Amino acid sequence: MAGGKGKRIAQIADNIPKPMIPFFNKPILEYQLDCLKRYGLTDIIMVTGHLGAVIKDHFLDGHKFGCVIDYFHEEEPLGTAGALSLLLPSLSEDFILVNGDIIFDFNFERFIKFHRDRNADATIAVHPNSHPFDSAIIVPDYSGRIVTWLNKEDPRRYYKNLVNSGIHLLNKNLLKLYRQNTPYNPGKVDLDRDILKPLVASGRIYAYKTPEYIKDMGTPERYNQVKTDIESGLVKAKNLSLPQRAVFLDRDGTLNVMNGFIKKSEDLELLPGTAEAVKGINNSGYLAIVITNQPVIARGEVSLGDLEEIHNKLETDLGLSGAYLDDIFFCPHHPDKGFPGERPEYKIDCSCRKPKPGLIFQAAEKYNIDLSQSYMVGDNLRDVQAAIAAGCRPVLLSHTCRNQIKGIDGYNMDIYQNLMEFFVNKFNKP
Repeated sequence: MAGGKGKRIAQIADNIPKPMIPFFNKPILEYQLDCLKRYGLTDIIMVTGHLGAVIKDHFLDGHKFGCVIDYFHEEEPLGTAGALSLLLPSLSEDFILVNGDIIFDFNFERFIKFHRDRNADATIAVHPNSHPFDSAIIVPDYSGRIVTWLNKEDPRRYYKNLVNSGIHLLNKNLLKLYRQNTPYNPGKVDLDRDILKPLVASGRIYAYKTPEYIKDMGTPERYNQVKTDIESGLVKAKNLSLPQRAVFLDRDGTLNVMNGFIKKSEDLELLPGTAEAVKGINNSGYLAIVITNQPVIARGEVSLGDLEEIHNKLETDLGLSGAYLDDIFFCPHHPDKGFPGERPEYKIDCSCRKPKPGLIFQAAEKYNIDLSQSYMVGDNLRDVQAAIAAGCRPVLLSHTCRNQIKGIDGYNMDIYQNLMEFFVNKFNKP
C-alpha cells in the first residue's frame, strides 16, 4: 500500500511519495523489496496514489530488482483496504499486505508458518512500541487469537503493549466475508476498523508477536531514528533468523518496588530509573524479557486474569515513558502445600520456577536467543542460580544481597545497586 501523502513527514521530502523517501540514497520501498526477496516473495502489486508515477518510473516492471511488479493506481484515496476488493481476482489465496511507509527486516518464513498452522483468515504482525498510548492496542490469547481490539479513542485503563506493525497475512475468505456482510461502499475502506476489527468475533483473526525491527518512519523524529538504526546495523540484526541477545529481568525488586506479594495492579510501583533503564535496553538492540516466579497463582491468592492486569499495569507504566518489554514469562507453580484456597494443579515441582532455568530456555527457543551473549538481572540468589544454569551472565542488584553469593564458589559476580546503574555501566558506554 504505497499511496499515502505523508503530511507529517513533508518537511523531510514533500515532492515525492512517502514510500519513496530515501535512506542513504535508497527509497523505503526498495528496502522492503530486499527483505521480501530473501523469502521468495517476488510477485508484487504496488497500490499507488499521490505522485504514483514517481514509484512506477523508479521500479518499472521490477525486473532490475528481481521482482515482478504490477500497479493499481487510486485516482482518489480508497483507504488502507479500498483497493483490495477491486484487486480480488489478482490475489493469491493467501497474500501479504504491507504498509509502504515502514522499514523492516522481518522473518516472513516464521510468520507464514504461524498463519498456516492456525488456518487463520488473517494474521497481523504485532509488536510493542515506544508510543502505545497513541496507537490501537491488540490483545491476543495464549494461542495468538485476537480477543480484543482497542482503537486509540476506545477507553482503556491498563493495557498490554502490542500494536499493529503494518504487516498482514490475509486470506481471500476474509474479503469475501467482508463483502457478504457489508453493503457496497465505493468510498474509503479502512482495513483495521472496517474489516479486521469487526471480524475478531469470528475467532479466525490472529496476532503474530515479534520483537523484530518494524518501524513507521512517518514523523521527522522517527525518520532520524530509523536512519541511525540502519547505519548501525540494528535493523538487520533484529531479524529472528539471526541469534538474538537479551537482558532477562526479574520483576519484583528489579523493575518494581518489592512490597510483599503483589496481588492487585494498584500495588505495582516502578522503582526509580526503571523506565529509563528499560528504554536504554530497548535502544541497545537487546531484548528486554521478564522472567518471574508468581507463586500467588498456586496459592490461590491471585487469578491468571488478575496477574494479567498487574502485568498490563507494568507495561502501561513503562510505555508512558517510551519503554517496553519484548515479553513476559512467569511461573505459576509452588511446590509447598497447605495454603488456604490453594490450586492443586499448580502445586508441582516444575522446571520453570527459578532457580531452575526453564523460563529462560522457553524464551531462548521462542526468540532464537544466544544465552552466552545475554544477561539475567535480579535481586535474589534464585536469579543468579537460574542465570548460571541457563548459561547466561548473572547480575545481582542491591548491596543487601551481597552475602547471598558466598555459596557460589569462585564465581565473579556483577553487583549493582539498581537497574539504572546496571544499564549505565553495561550498555551506555562510549
